[in-house]
Amino acid sequence: MANIIVDKTFRFAQEIITVYLDLREKGHYKIADQLVKSGTSIGANVEEAQAAHSKLDFVAKLTISNKEARETRYWLRLLDKKELLSEHPSFPYLKSEIEEIILLLNSIIKKSRENLK
Repeated sequence: MANIIVDKTFRFAQEIITVYLDLREKGHYKIADQLVKSGTSIGANVEEAQAAHSKLDFVAKLTISNKEARETRYWLRLLDKKELLSEHPSFPYLKSEIEEIILLLNSIIKKSRENLK
């Protein structure tokens, strides 16, 4: 059975790495490092949540993932310049996908919190 959030965040991280390598090639090391840290951390925390020892732990891991997703959205907004990423073939996907990921995480967290009560 497929897990949509696991799959989405893994594919997203793969694209983030592609963009990271391009940014470094252009000499934008610091911002590339920020983007790759937050952009790959989303999926890493989602993956950790899959092995949570409790529902509370599950929600905590997804909450961290959600924060990382929001940080990634911030970096993508900063990179939306012609000389940085706006013309990169992956950029439209990253911008729309991060919004979907945030919405999905918000929904999962909300439903999971309701089930805690």
